[in-house]
Amino acid sequence: MNSFGVQLIVLVAFIAIMYFLLIRPQKKKEKTIQNMRNNLQVGDEIITIGGICGKIVKTKDESIVIQVGADKVKFEMMRWSVSSVVSSGKSASAAVEEEPERKKVMPKRLRKASAEDEEEIPEDEK
Repeated sequence: MNSFGVQLIVLVAFIAIMYFLLIRPQKKKEKTIQNMRNNLQVGDEIITIGGICGKIVKTKDESIVIQVGADKVKFEMMRWSVSSVVSSGKSASAAVEEEPERKKVMPKRLRKASAEDEEEIPEDEK
């Protein structure tokens, strides 16, 4: 095999490695981001590319209307400016419903009193 054939094989191998290490993962990432932006729904909490956090109140073909801040200011922005979805509208309400009851914390006075009550009970009766 001559040197031209070896150079050709090295070049093809280099292009294949670049494809599998750089191009393919980037296309996969772009596809997942595009899918996320196409599946935006009312009630989703999002973060924009500029760092604005808000809740979607209306969706359109190419844009969304988000509600921001305590004053509930609404403004329209393009779908491509959404960086990530913090919580989905459906999953957030489901998470509240499925949240287990939290253990109630007793004030120090009551904890002290209950600890004294336990001390009064002899070990044999426990």
